[in-house]
Amino acid sequence: MAKLALADLALHLLHKPAHALDEEERRVLDSIDSGTIVSRDAADESDARASLGDRLADKVAAVGGSWGFIIAFSVVLFGWMLLNTDVLARFGAAFDPYPYIFLNLMLSTLAAVQAPVIMMSQNRQASKDRLAASLDYETNLRAELDILRLHHKIDVSVLERLAAIEEKIDGLANRAPAA
Repeated sequence: MAKLALADLALHLLHKPAHALDEEERRVLDSIDSGTIVSRDAADESDARASLGDRLADKVAAVGGSWGFIIAFSVVLFGWMLLNTDVLARFGAAFDPYPYIFLNLMLSTLAAVQAPVIMMSQNRQASKDRLAASLDYETNLRAELDILRLHHKIDVSVLERLAAIEEKIDGLANRAPAA
């Protein structure tokens, strides 16, 4: 895009100099000048920007925050306690008898690892939300500017038609004999 066209569009549509434009406003004006669309899918954009760690954090949060995980984890905990309290204790082979110190250590370790991973996923979701808001702003700005441009075109067209009608009336008035 030529610098002059961007500057003209910025002043005409946004009433701002080109150097004062935000990145979103610049992209919108570029898309208006080139005649391209500005809408993009926030999920696709976010997925394209995601690192391996981001995707892994999302998967861990999705599994760790599900009923399936809670039910399976409860079954494993109950099985661990049953195994160490009744089954293996009868043979004197319980490797983690009550008060389940090793189980507590494993649960603490799991919580210490899982909590930051879930926080990373929440941070990523917040980043997705900011991206979606930015893309929504661009789309809304483009729609608003297009509506303003259409209003201007209609106003110009109506004024041109009114001027043509006025000329016809003046022409008819000049031809009419004076009474």
